[in-house]
Amino acid sequence: MQEYKAKVKEAAAFLRKRIDRQPSIGIMTGTGLGESVGALNMSKVFNYRDLPHFPASTVEGHYGRLLCGTLAHHNVAVLQGRFHLYEGYSPLEVTFPVRVLQALGVRILIVTNAAGGLNPDFSAGNLMLITDHINLSGANPLTGPNNDDWGVRFPDMNRTYDVHLSDLARQAAKASGIHLQQGVYAGLLGPSLETPAEIRFLKTIGADAVGLSTIQEVIVAVHGGMHVLGLSILTNINDPDNPCPAVLKDIIEIARKAAPTLETLIKYVVENIDDRS
Repeated sequence: MQEYKAKVKEAAAFLRKRIDRQPSIGIMTGTGLGESVGALNMSKVFNYRDLPHFPASTVEGHYGRLLCGTLAHHNVAVLQGRFHLYEGYSPLEVTFPVRVLQALGVRILIVTNAAGGLNPDFSAGNLMLITDHINLSGANPLTGPNNDDWGVRFPDMNRTYDVHLSDLARQAAKASGIHLQQGVYAGLLGPSLETPAEIRFLKTIGADAVGLSTIQEVIVAVHGGMHVLGLSILTNINDPDNPCPAVLKDIIEIARKAAPTLETLIKYVVENIDDRS
């Protein structure tokens, strides 16, 4: 853990020397959603490969860049692309960028992803506000010695997704005429997708959408005292009685088409963030 902590400090120090203003808001974009931050007034762009100790993005639809700039007069850092357990990365590697943001002083984290819908009332292309999650990945980034400087040993996950930020997202949807679904996100290990039996199980335990990311980062963000907003683009709807193959190219295309709507939502939320957030 001491070695990992030192790597986080080194990466944060590297960035601190090269950016004009320290970010207070972090945004993490998922598969095909790199274009959802077009309103960002960029001042610096870093490729992950050029940042100390950052893993490499290996999945199509993830740019692998850190963008710094301003959005609605807030200093923002955008992680264009994430890392996944199924790529072979450990939970600590997957969440490394979030720890770096924490070290830079980020207090609000907006996470986005592309997910499969389970709720029959949802449609492909819908946005879903994540109200809660179920961790079925078999992993937790807090396993092992706790770093008390980063957070408590047993962080409370009762209100993982910030109530005020979620209300702002709902207001944004109403003001912009966006049809915003809401529900529970289930996170699996992957990379194989769900069988019909697994889809039935997920629906039975209360999941409204399913994906292969996000939860590890959110756990670390909560551990680090951040306020979290979670948003999913539903790229397909899983019907176990009429299964249809999920093709990555199609998933990315649907996510990209929905990215401008997601951008509208994020911009409104950031514009209206105040001291309560």
